Amino acid sequence: MTTVDERIAQVDFNADGLAPVIVQQWDTREVLMLAWVDAEALRRTLTSGRATYWSRSRQEYWRKGDTSGHIQVVREARLDCDGDALLLLVAQHGPACHTGTRTCFDTTDLGAVVGEEQS
Repeated sequence: MTTVDERIAQVDFNADGLAPVIVQQWDTREVLMLAWVDAEALRRTLTSGRATYWSRSRQEYWRKGDTSGHIQVVREARLDCDGDALLLLVAQHGPACHTGTRTCFDTTDLGAVVGEEQS
């Protein structure tokens, strides 16, 4: 088994030292939100069982739910094939979005044309 530091070293953080995290409900695979982590936020997430992110606007760490009570309990964390994005599967308790909605992706439908399947 690799150490936490070895797992974090696999992440290709951007020039700002951050990587995007797609957050999904673990059992339904519903996409809840997009957040950002640096190495320390990822370390906290992987070792505590609670999702911790880096707030780009506030320039500080935030453990999801500490102020709202809407916690995210970590079920699984995965790195994409390029190593530059993460998928975090969580058990979401309460709304995931800061607006109070279940998911951050339930507002604006951009009206994409539905493509046809190729056989």
